[in-house]
Amino acid sequence: MKKAYLGIDIGSISTKGVVIDENNNIIASSYLYTEANPIKATKKVVKELKQQLDLDKYKVVGVGTTGSARKLIGTILGANTIKNEITAHAIGAMSIHPDVKTIFEIGGQDSKIIIINNGIVTDYAMNTLCAAGTGSFLSSQAKRLGIPIEEFGNIALSSNNPTKIAARCTVFAESDLVHKSQIGHKKEDIIAGLCYAIVNNYLNNVGKGKKIKPPIVFQGGVSKNIGVVKAFEKVTGHKIYVDDNSHLTGALGVAILSKAEDEIDFSFDIEDIIYETKGIECKGCSNNCEIIEVIKDKKIIDSWGNRCPKGELIHK
Repeated sequence: MKKAYLGIDIGSISTKGVVIDENNNIIASSYLYTEANPIKATKKVVKELKQQLDLDKYKVVGVGTTGSARKLIGTILGANTIKNEITAHAIGAMSIHPDVKTIFEIGGQDSKIIIINNGIVTDYAMNTLCAAGTGSFLSSQAKRLGIPIEEFGNIALSSNNPTKIAARCTVFAESDLVHKSQIGHKKEDIIAGLCYAIVNNYLNNVGKGKKIKPPIVFQGGVSKNIGVVKAFEKVTGHKIYVDDNSHLTGALGVAILSKAEDEIDFSFDIEDIIYETKGIECKGCSNNCEIIEVIKDKKIIDSWGNRCPKGELIHK
């Protein structure tokens, strides 16, 4: 039986999963909305992956998790590796583009830039202020304009005169979009303007002070928007590489990382297992840490959030 490796990227907006073979080829994949319930979303992703995989041919011996809920889901799945998004996205990108020097990543509610030199991450940054320019922002504006988000990019490419949209924050952007629409700007020009606003917002905030060098790889859900891709190429003056699985790169990266750890015996049958989470405020010191506990069959199987040893005593 051949070995396989599972990677799950649990974000605030979407949850992604892949199963790879020993040569890092994706042999099963799933992408769906998290809907504020990472445990439920993960169960659905694992179920979809199981349905795609030939279990008589492959056995999963490694599991990796990344994303905002990586610790929670890693505990539930019994993962043999739990990594942050920067590491996972970098490894995923380099497995496809070994010579990559800059990674643009724009997800549902956050965005990041990763600088790589000689195969090593030397610098990175994430958005810290606002969700302007992320996937959720783009989706809300598409809905406001009455167009399917899937058509957003192609409509943007039909514009010859992109409207200038202020996009330093979502409130200003939405207000400016409404104003430009009311005074008569064409819809395709407004849409193209939004693409450029997203790019300029990203480069002036997330990419500020970074040495952006080609080859540049664009990842995350927004990378599927051809209008944003072309705007990046126009502004940076470089070709932007977007892969068919660019929305799955984090999951791919953490699946690859699981190969370096001790093998585990993973079972896909987690759908009926009930897990609960509970938040407890530790009063052990002035930090007042909020400790998150994962409970299965009325037993605490893991906890985290404490910043000193006193917090460890709560669940013991």
